[in-house]
Amino acid sequence: MKKSNQKKVFPDDCYVPFNLNRTPEKSFLDCILLLSDGSYFYGTSFGSKKRSSGEICFNTSLTGYQEIITDPSYTGQIITFTFPHIGNIGSNNSDNEGKTLSVAGIVVRQLPTKPSNWRSEQSFNDWLIFNKIPGISGIDTRLLTKTIRKYKSCNAMICYDENGKFDLNELKAELKKHPKMDGLNLSSSITTNYQYQFNEYPHELISTKFSINNNFKPKIAVIDFGVKQNILRHLVNLNAEVIVLPENTNIENICNFKPDGIFLSNGPGDPAATEKKCRKILKSIFKLNIPVFGICIGHQLIGLSFGAKTIKMSQGHRGANHPVKNLLNDKVEITSQNHGYEIDIQSLPKCFEVTHISLFDKSIEGLKHKSLPIFSVQYHPEASPGPTESSYLFNHFLKLIKVSNNAKT
Repeated sequence: MKKSNQKKVFPDDCYVPFNLNRTPEKSFLDCILLLSDGSYFYGTSFGSKKRSSGEICFNTSLTGYQEIITDPSYTGQIITFTFPHIGNIGSNNSDNEGKTLSVAGIVVRQLPTKPSNWRSEQSFNDWLIFNKIPGISGIDTRLLTKTIRKYKSCNAMICYDENGKFDLNELKAELKKHPKMDGLNLSSSITTNYQYQFNEYPHELISTKFSINNNFKPKIAVIDFGVKQNILRHLVNLNAEVIVLPENTNIENICNFKPDGIFLSNGPGDPAATEKKCRKILKSIFKLNIPVFGICIGHQLIGLSFGAKTIKMSQGHRGANHPVKNLLNDKVEITSQNHGYEIDIQSLPKCFEVTHISLFDKSIEGLKHKSLPIFSVQYHPEASPGPTESSYLFNHFLKLIKVSNNAKT
């Protein structure tokens, strides 16, 4: 067979390992993605034209890019989407999961096309520009994913230049100064600044088999470490009065509300750093002896408060198809996940029972206290995006609250 003389060009030939040195061959390569190991990828910019740095990660979800980008748990991160078609359904005002957009940037395989969806209100590119989020396209995301999987944590930088000229030494020096995720309490930068009541119900397109509770109206206090809007909607769907409080609230504010249950939300950063700052309020909450439900960093904060330790995972779990085994009923749930830390099972206190585990790596995905009405999960039962089969956990929270109230009576 005759060997082809055709030379590989954009985009597959735009990855440069740290030990090579060459310039882009196409004038439209006006953006560069630089990794902390020295590797870099040339690509085409879209969205906001700016320079941005953060911890790079990848998400394997096939849908829900707007929900992912607006999830406060991604604060300070550059998200690589492994699914190639990102942006083709546009954007709208209903799918945002956070009021603060603090993601550092996004990486995609193909340049987003014009939107084609009946719910679209604005093109994806215009939406990114409005929210000041930079993007780089034309990247071999398979190769990029393989590259960042080599490291437990990897920082990266997205840099735009209209002429496609970059001073790599300058960029590498700047990226080197960017802090790693370990030790960062990022929830303080995105928590609400004031107490407010939330009363929005789940979107009509998101179905749940659990009916709204009409006979009991519990009060639920939410501690906001970077809460997703769909979590709050699910709590409202329990016919609850939902009050959201900032991370730095005090026990007096919580008790003034007279809550029937307390929810510890998801959020970004190193959970150990967040627990250190919030240790006093967390200890006070558990002494109230009322039902507590935690998700994501809320789950980790519960474990840390009782003496467990958290460890950084190798790239973490980020996607909408992660299998989790429920050890209480021996069933498997397909879940939505986004976390880079886990509770170290070797450090777990004897007062906790593991209720859920990951079928990928056997890491802890759920806990319940053996004597107190406290439980938590590492994954996201509210989905958005992802499957909704774990939404029963909100109903379980309601049942705990009812049992607790009956006991008081």
